[in-house]
Amino acid sequence: MPQDLARIRAFVQVFDAGGFSAAARTHGRSKALLSKYVTELEDHLGVRLMNRTTRKLGLTEEGEAYYREASQILQQLDDLDASITEQSASPRGLIRISAPRNFGERSLAPAIFAFLAENPLVSIDLRLEDRFVDLVEEGIDVALRITTLSDSSLIARKIAQAGRALVVAPSLLERVGTPKRPEDLRGLPMILDSNMAHIGQWRFVDHGQPLSVSVTAGRVRVNSPVAAVDAAAAGLGFAFVPRMLAEVHVAEGRLVSVLDSFAVEHTSLFAVYPHKKHLAAKVRALIDHLVEWYSDPNRLTLA
Repeated sequence: MPQDLARIRAFVQVFDAGGFSAAARTHGRSKALLSKYVTELEDHLGVRLMNRTTRKLGLTEEGEAYYREASQILQQLDDLDASITEQSASPRGLIRISAPRNFGERSLAPAIFAFLAENPLVSIDLRLEDRFVDLVEEGIDVALRITTLSDSSLIARKIAQAGRALVVAPSLLERVGTPKRPEDLRGLPMILDSNMAHIGQWRFVDHGQPLSVSVTAGRVRVNSPVAAVDAAAAGLGFAFVPRMLAEVHVAEGRLVSVLDSFAVEHTSLFAVYPHKKHLAAKVRALIDHLVEWYSDPNRLTLA
């Protein structure tokens, strides 16, 4: 098998280089050896793959078909070799990370700093902002998102479960009353976060069955869950937010969590990255570290 692979690689290298002499110079092998390998491959297959003249080298019809398949197989093998080599190497280089501001500052930063302490050859560019960045367009290696995740153009790995809460200021509850069921939310003032995957549909579970309620914005529409929490604390409406963002406000009485018995939809903390054949060792190491770090649920809270 190794000898067969050497013959196939010689054939591809010769055609890619445009001739035996050029391939010999490029790959540091003798012209005679390359010619021997190609001849042996043709004898093995029982067909001529190349038309050779003193001035020109071309592929036969059979050679063109064989080259297409062989070059793809060799590329896959080379990619696999590179991937295994990279996995065994120490993580190194720059990692560009995107994350929501509040989560990044208060929860993610300690996890990142711990990772850097364990990996001295890695450097970090941490970008904190409350918007969905275009990972490919902005050159981001990995983004941390608290979401239900629906973008199929990205690859995601779940880091941890992150509950969602429906919160409201006590002063607003006094004015509009406490909703007993999700349907009671209709007509009440809402704060909508445009980053939510289902912005106009708030999802609950009623006795094990999914329940969706259509809601419309009140006076406030934002693109940040942190801003939604602050708006709710100001008495401007009900907000559907990651529970960890609201825990401090609830504990201190600025917000009340309602409809908890309806198993408010859960979101998760995901690490997402662009669709690539092989994930860089440095990024894989970071994601593995975050999975272990957030296995302690207390580290997800922002208190």
